[in-house]
Amino acid sequence: MAADANRPTFYEFFAGGGMARAGLGEGWRCLFANDFDATKAASYRANWGEGDMRVGDIHGLNVADMPGSPDLAWASFPCQDLSLAGNGAGLKGARSGAFWGFQRIIEGLNAQGRAPKLLVIENVIGALTSNGGADFADLTRALAALGYVVGALTIDAAHFLPQSRPRLFILCARDEIAGAASGEPAAPWHSPALVRAVAGLPREAQRHWRWWSLPAPTSHNMRLADLIEEAPADAPWHTRAQTERFISLMSPANLRKLEAAKGAGVRMVGTIYRRTRLDENGAKVQRAEVRFDGVAGCLRTPGGGSSRQFVMVVDGALVRTRLLSGREAARLMGLPDEYILPARYNDAYHLLGDGLAVSAVRFLREHLLDALVGSAPVQAAA
Repeated sequence: MAADANRPTFYEFFAGGGMARAGLGEGWRCLFANDFDATKAASYRANWGEGDMRVGDIHGLNVADMPGSPDLAWASFPCQDLSLAGNGAGLKGARSGAFWGFQRIIEGLNAQGRAPKLLVIENVIGALTSNGGADFADLTRALAALGYVVGALTIDAAHFLPQSRPRLFILCARDEIAGAASGEPAAPWHSPALVRAVAGLPREAQRHWRWWSLPAPTSHNMRLADLIEEAPADAPWHTRAQTERFISLMSPANLRKLEAAKGAGVRMVGTIYRRTRLDENGAKVQRAEVRFDGVAGCLRTPGGGSSRQFVMVVDGALVRTRLLSGREAARLMGLPDEYILPARYNDAYHLLGDGLAVSAVRFLREHLLDALVGSAPVQAAA
């Protein structure tokens, strides 16, 4: 119990399978977790135990049911209405509007004197430009009105894992622990899109802004090829006809990538997405787009066959294809092989496609959250 008393505490909203919890690690203690999806909540409990998860819509949560005074509240709220591929509804949408349920809870904690020292809001990069930047301005104003200084970082999982997954992390801190210095934006954590979005904020919102600092990322030695299984049970290799079908959907540019892989003289591992593109006549056609750069495409939730990611392995003239397996997807998110996945493939892929890159959370925790919670000096961006 004494060790528990020394660990900072957190709430995990929109928790999914607990990937924020995995990134925060054993040095942090969960007080409360919530997700509206019963299947995801079952995965959370399978990996973290029964005690912390409460299943239900965030709009139905009662602050009085939440224990303690957390140091951090984490919220990876739904991205569908903010995504560039979404419906454009923004924060007024049924899914991404769940942010306002989170805002109400923090407001209630404020009223009871239990406000977290820190908030982390994670979402897609499209949150910066949704509704012409109005949604980002609304987020910033709402968080500042709760009594926080606000900053953000754009963190791509590719700095730590062989997956391209850029995400926006909005980090809010109480004035007394944030420090006075604001600094200047610095690559790679403050993308041009983020800098433009902040420049477009109303003056009052800019007054509450901070440019948080992180050290330069170190190169990792994790290769996509090392994560690929030879014979996963949930993703059998395609027949020759199925593989030929993939190849037939490739544009000339992607066929050239395939031919280069055949002639590389070594085993090449790539990933494929099927996408709808316009042909030279302006007609919509399905294309198979492959990459052999050692990095997987961004995992997404399966809303049909086109959103699932496939593996292509090339050994000289031999070309094989199949779905990315659930375990491979988990590895691309930075989860250990001991992590318990749902039994059904679609449930596993949905859990992971909606999740957080654990390694990105860990990096943020190691280089910023720990220091802020401990009130250690935090260096502003250079």
